[in-house]
Amino acid sequence: MKAIIWGADGQDGFYLDALLKQQGYEVIPVTKEDAGTISISDYSHVSRLIKQSKPDFIFHLAANSTTQHYAWQENHEIISTGTLNILESVKEYSPSTKIFLSGSGLQFKNTGQPVSETDPFDASSIYSVSRIHTVYAARYYRQLGIKSYVGYFFNHDSPLRSERHINKKIIEAAKRIAGGSKEKLEIGDWAVKKEFGYAGDIVKGIWALVQQDKAVEAMIGTGKAHAIEEWLEICFSLQGLNWRDHVVQNKGFIPEYEILVSNPTLINSIGWKHETDIKTLAKMMS
Repeated sequence: MKAIIWGADGQDGFYLDALLKQQGYEVIPVTKEDAGTISISDYSHVSRLIKQSKPDFIFHLAANSTTQHYAWQENHEIISTGTLNILESVKEYSPSTKIFLSGSGLQFKNTGQPVSETDPFDASSIYSVSRIHTVYAARYYRQLGIKSYVGYFFNHDSPLRSERHINKKIIEAAKRIAGGSKEKLEIGDWAVKKEFGYAGDIVKGIWALVQQDKAVEAMIGTGKAHAIEEWLEICFSLQGLNWRDHVVQNKGFIPEYEILVSNPTLINSIGWKHETDIKTLAKMMS
């Protein structure tokens, strides 16, 4: 039994790799360092790997996880072109392979209510454009008999996060300040509400999804929204600090949304629910 993970060097790839090995799969990890020899944006590279390995599963987790416009070309090549290369290669050389494609809650119209699979898409960023494109590609190839699953992700973290991500940035600042640093942490709007899922739980949701005989699309999220203010309170309290003494707000910051939360009814109905709450996640990452 074999599985390919594109994006194996990310936090989701790390936990998925471990899960698949526990299930007895031989994992073929593809990372950014492999891009020169196994570039997801090069059809010849993708098709050769799939033709040679004929895997049971392919998981496409690779992306530059930013909605900023500067990453338009990178995300188009990795997300959009990469998805088409995988789908076409499977159709030609390994039609029994199941494909998992990662999506995002950010590609849907956000009205402030929990986001469901049936909600309309919204091309609100160049990142969303790429994500939306992959879903339509997956739907097209399903008509050709390819089992292409889509899991829509919401905010989730792990100890593997870097300080590029706000949740880890907060934790590391709290630890430095507890150690004697006099810095002030500047962040945006701490009233913003989002999910605080754990990557180790999320990959179990991916696995539950691809076990379904019929290829489906599903939200893979906790369904629970927490304000960033709550995360600040938890993380600084773990260090014996009051966050309000050490955090200042960037008044010019404009958030992408006020709240982003999933409706996980479908994924829950097939047997998956998140296990890790926000306080446990903060302790793990501290």
